[in-house]
Amino acid sequence: MIDPKELNSLIRLLDDPDTEIFTHVHQKLLSYGPEAIEYLENAFTEAFDPIQQERIANLVHEIQFGMVKNDLRLWFQGGAFDLLQGILIINRYQYPDLDEQKVINQIEAIKRDIWLQMNNEGSPVEQVKLINHIFYSIHGFSGNTANHRDPQNSYISQVLESKKGNQISLAIIYSIIAQKLDIPVYGVNLPQHFILAYLDESRETEFEGGILFYINAFNKGFIFGRRDVDMFLKQLNLKYDKQFYEPCSNADIIRRVLRNLISAYEHAGASAKVDELNELLQILEAPAP
Repeated sequence: MIDPKELNSLIRLLDDPDTEIFTHVHQKLLSYGPEAIEYLENAFTEAFDPIQQERIANLVHEIQFGMVKNDLRLWFQGGAFDLLQGILIINRYQYPDLDEQKVINQIEAIKRDIWLQMNNEGSPVEQVKLINHIFYSIHGFSGNTANHRDPQNSYISQVLESKKGNQISLAIIYSIIAQKLDIPVYGVNLPQHFILAYLDESRETEFEGGILFYINAFNKGFIFGRRDVDMFLKQLNLKYDKQFYEPCSNADIIRRVLRNLISAYEHAGASAKVDELNELLQILEAPAP
């Protein structure tokens, strides 16, 4: 149980000029974990000393970052089955106070709009064209070509608000919605691009692994074939590799999101964020459970 008196007394000592006292107080407050956040935030609003305010803010961030690391580790060790949960954990890094139910409701609303117009007899191409119509024409999603390096392109809450994202964030939202509708659309980790594959193992196809066709979520759901992937790889001077054609794991997708964020923050010169995101990436680069 937290002792509010002890906690508030410790918070008041955060501006102590003695390094040893500050270090002890900092570690003690850190040990309280998430339960200390409310007290720290209240103290921040009442603090007039800029040093104390900065130390409180840093401590809150440290506790919240620890929670993100723990959540990501649990998600990965648990098999990384839920892509939406994975991308929400990454979102929590930048937006720890976000109402995640709002994100879930926004996705459910798009799913419902598609479901209301769906005809179960429709062919795979017809299904995708319907998703494209609702997702891009009705809800207005598009690729952020003007500001492609913006880190906000990688945070799902921001992409759902602005309706603009990068290749991978749009593909994540698209595939989550498709899978909720039992439409087998999965991410493919193509170099310098991220695409989706429509998978149907019950049909004879020209592809390995039952892929009927590919979808470019960044380009309004454009449908294309294997030869287009061949051509793209040829332009990049890359040899055939099975992983460039077939669906990747949810952990691979979240790794790619983290690498995009690291690149975006490197470009912005935000070295502290780069270091923290590399810590998150290391969690996912541990041996698979």
